[in-house]
Parts: sequence; C-alpha cells; structure tokens
Amino acid sequence: MSFSSSTRDVPQALAVPRHIAIIMDGNGRWAKKRFLPRVAGHGRGVETVREITRACVERGVAYLTLFAFSSENWRRPAEEVSRLRQLFLRALEQEIEKLNANGICLRVVGDLQPFGQKIVEMAARAETFTSANKALTLTIAANYGGRWDMLQAVSRMVRRFPNQSEGFTEEQLAPFLALSYAPEPDLFIRTGGEQRISNFLLWQLAYTELFFTPTLWPDFNAAALDQAIEWYRERERRFGRTSDQLAATAEFGGTEEKGARKVG
Repeated sequence: MSFSSSTRDVPQALAVPRHIAIIMDGNGRWAKKRFLPRVAGHGRGVETVREITRACVERGVAYLTLFAFSSENWRRPAEEVSRLRQLFLRALEQEIEKLNANGICLRVVGDLQPFGQKIVEMAARAETFTSANKALTLTIAANYGGRWDMLQAVSRMVRRFPNQSEGFTEEQLAPFLALSYAPEPDLFIRTGGEQRISNFLLWQLAYTELFFTPTLWPDFNAAALDQAIEWYRERERRFGRTSDQLAATAEFGGTEEKGARKVG
C-alpha cells in the first residue's frame, strides 16, 4: 500500500497523530552524566523504546518510526559501533515474541548489509513473523539516511520504467521509498536538545510538525510523549492553505477532527 504525498494532497488532521517519528538522541550524554560507559545509555534507551511503543499503542497511534542508527553513525568510535550492533541483534532476538504478543508489526528500513548476514536474516524473519499484526507498525531505521532513501528510490524507479527518461512524478517514486507502506509522519520528535532532522526522512517530513525537547532519550517517558502530542494538537496544520480556509472548513462540517486543526 502506498500513501499519497502531503505536497500533492491534503491529509486529514487528527487529534492523535497517526504516525510519530522520533530521533532518540541523548543516550551517551545520559550515561556520561552518571559516570557510566556510553553503552549503558544505549541499554537504558532500549527500555524507553519499550515504554514509548506501549504508550503509542495505548493512545491509538498507528505508526511509530524510530531512528536507531544513521548512515553517519559509522563515524563513531569502533567500540561503540560494535556495541550498538550487538544491542540491535539482542533486541531482535529478545523482543520479537513480545511485539507479536502485543499485536505489533515490526519493519526495519535501511541498508542492513554492513551489519552482517545474521542481522539481515533476523530482521527479515521478525518482519515476516509479525507481518499480520495491526495494533501498531513499529519501524526501526537502521543504517538509514534520508538522502540514501531518495537515491535508492530513484534508482529503483528508473529500473521500473526503463523507457522513460523524464517527466517522472511523485506517484511513480512513492512506492520505492523505504516507508512507502506508511503515511507521512504527523509529528516528529527529537530528544536531547538538538534542533535538526539530521538526514532523517528528508522526503517524508515535508509537512510534519517538528517537536524538539531537551529531555534525553532515556528520560523520555509516556508523560513526555503526552506533552509532545498536546503541543501537536495546538499546531495549525494548513498544508498550504490559509487560516481562513481552515476556519471555513470547520464551520461547514469539514472532516478534520476538533482539536486537530490547531494542531487548535
């Protein structure tokens, strides 16, 4: 299934974000503040993933996408990269049964080959095992980059249409993007205080509401998620329209939920 683009169509604005995307920043700093090795922060961050995933299911969020490892994270110290790889493998081994029991569908996007064949196979097995679940689609972006995503999508599109040399459309490109199965994020959250999107979902975040918080990822919890969702509800999601147009839509029985236009 491929969803339409927010630059071409106006999506319905809902009081609860249908899709939340998160950059989980601050694990290393959380550990450093406690005089712990950085890997301890990443381990604590996995517990936060569990809590936020559960909270999204409870609040009716349909899609949750987490930036676990960017294509630029290979620049980190070799020991930390190795520990992150081990943590990723352990999470795949230990969490799949729990995700499946809670009706969560797991998807993994990115170029997994550099992580090794075992992770590639385990990720594919986990996707197949949970594919029928409907409570939430949890996407883990690993060795992912927004520019990589667009380049691989263009390459696949060109191979699909070998006799076409120009005039490509968004509709032709969309099925080849890594998150073609999900609507574009309504709400983006970055923890840890940085205020940039860092090569994450460059195509998909065109009309996403961007929420930045100084809270470090291991300290981010369900209450912090609720604060981000409340902030989202106060945003006015115009998608190129004027405020007067939104008011008229609401007055004459538009489809947007109360409390979501000012997304208030």
